[in-house]
Amino acid sequence: MLTPFYQDELVRLYCGKCESILPQLDVRADLCLTDPPYGIGAADYKRGGTQHGKSVAKCKEYGFEKWDNDKLTRMHVEMIRQYSENQIVWGGNYYANWLPSSPCWLVWDKDNGSNGYADCELAWASFESAVRYFKWKWHGMLQQDMSKKEERLHPTQKPLALMKWCIEKHSEQGQLILDPFAGSGTTLVAAKLLGRPSIGIEMNEKYCQMIVDRLNKPIPLFEQEAEQTELPLAATGI
Repeated sequence: MLTPFYQDELVRLYCGKCESILPQLDVRADLCLTDPPYGIGAADYKRGGTQHGKSVAKCKEYGFEKWDNDKLTRMHVEMIRQYSENQIVWGGNYYANWLPSSPCWLVWDKDNGSNGYADCELAWASFESAVRYFKWKWHGMLQQDMSKKEERLHPTQKPLALMKWCIEKHSEQGQLILDPFAGSGTTLVAAKLLGRPSIGIEMNEKYCQMIVDRLNKPIPLFEQEAEQTELPLAATGI
């Protein structure tokens, strides 16, 4: 019998590998919103603020993690689509060969100034809609809403506001959200904030406990709206 690591009125969290847990679930999700490993070793990065190429804050050490050294397999990508009606896959540009063509890509502008990190991140989405753009500063100690600053718990953690935006734009109240690579649990926290039921899967027990702690803390509300733009396909080059 499949036993959740944690469960409340909206959230079920399982600790284990998604390829083992997904086939045992008793439901199919309406939306899979996930940020899987890209296979670029991002888990080994140090995070810190920079300005004009100079460090302005001490980098945070997350410890050595090897989960991001390898890309997902085709099987993982196919399972994401099999167990959900629609999908948003951050880092979808790393898996474009295994995903069908789509007019709907999501662009997150991190507004992180001049540095060696990527200016934007891309998500493949299964929807027949325009490319969408979301601007939210997220660079070391600097965040869009410093009055409600989020604690950085995971080296590739996404902003809560970003995942909340994804869910609001691409699901309806009552629909089930799935994240098979839950990481620090941002998708689950965002879904709970919006009153959506969600299921998360994370193979690292340390991160599972972090997720539980986040779910049981007051959730910050973001009053400042990020810049959101819909771009015609021809203007994006995607």
